[in-house]
Amino acid sequence: MLNINKKVKEINYCQPGDIPEFVLSSSQPLVLKGFADKWPAVITGKESSSKAADYLRNFYADIPVNAYYGEPETKGRVFYNDKMTGFNFVSSKANLNQVLDKLLAHIDDPNSPTMYVGSTEINKWFPGYNETNNASIDHLNPLITIWLGNRSKIAAHYDVPNNLACCVVGRRKFTLFPPEQISNLYVGPMEFSPGGQDISLVDFDEPDLVKHPKFEQALASAQVAELEAGDALFLPSMWWHHVESLDALGVLVTHWWRDSPAFMGRPNNALMLAMLSLRDLPLAQRQAWKAHFDYYVFSHDEENLEHIPDTVKGVLSKPHDKLAAKRLRADLLNKLKQ
Repeated sequence: MLNINKKVKEINYCQPGDIPEFVLSSSQPLVLKGFADKWPAVITGKESSSKAADYLRNFYADIPVNAYYGEPETKGRVFYNDKMTGFNFVSSKANLNQVLDKLLAHIDDPNSPTMYVGSTEINKWFPGYNETNNASIDHLNPLITIWLGNRSKIAAHYDVPNNLACCVVGRRKFTLFPPEQISNLYVGPMEFSPGGQDISLVDFDEPDLVKHPKFEQALASAQVAELEAGDALFLPSMWWHHVESLDALGVLVTHWWRDSPAFMGRPNNALMLAMLSLRDLPLAQRQAWKAHFDYYVFSHDEENLEHIPDTVKGVLSKPHDKLAAKRLRADLLNKLKQ
């Protein structure tokens, strides 16, 4: 088991409708204690698992969900199979009522199979739920999703959007790493992963420091957030997080939003193009392009461009609007065809 001493900073006074701007713009994770204590879903869930399930059934739109099933020997770890040719679980479309019935049937089973429903959009699958269980960040236009199941362990991964993750039923444990620890987390394939996002291959229950020696360096920067029902975690963009559901029924509701408009595109696309165009160049050329990226992108300062008249800045103009982004994307697509 991991021995991590640093805990995520906790804020006790934060309540729905009164989230300070410094929380939503923080570069560090923050735990908001008791944030959702007054939500009907949280209150009902604290009464019993069956009442929590019935509460969700009241909103369910009868649309099949993506359900995942792992044999008891997986011990809740959602991961690859032994040869990394597939995964250690099976997935299928299912009616949520059947999933909830199976979860309740195994509520007291110490050797239960892993049952898990991930990233299901609240407003589509549970219309009306958000009206009384609202995080009061509608001005950010978040994508609100629900994650439910029994005891599970989701490998460390990152998400591009910011996230306000609300623990609704049961307890959740997040183990967090800042973005720069990617080189110490032994990240697996980009196109082939259990949840569609790159994951760390390190087993957090039994880390093999002979096979993954640099993981010890990552642990030096790790933080832990232990959430009770009603607590929330603000998770900044790109932070790596391993998520463990600790009880026989757990419900987590996430709110994802980006700090940039959608027309700017996904940064992942730029990374993939850079891998195509730059990664295999000689080291000296890669270092030269690194300097260019730093100048034009990562350390960009408007003062760098004051010597160029605004009328001829072209793609160097900032900020881009929707039309400029469309033109730039079209020009890039034409060049990629050559």
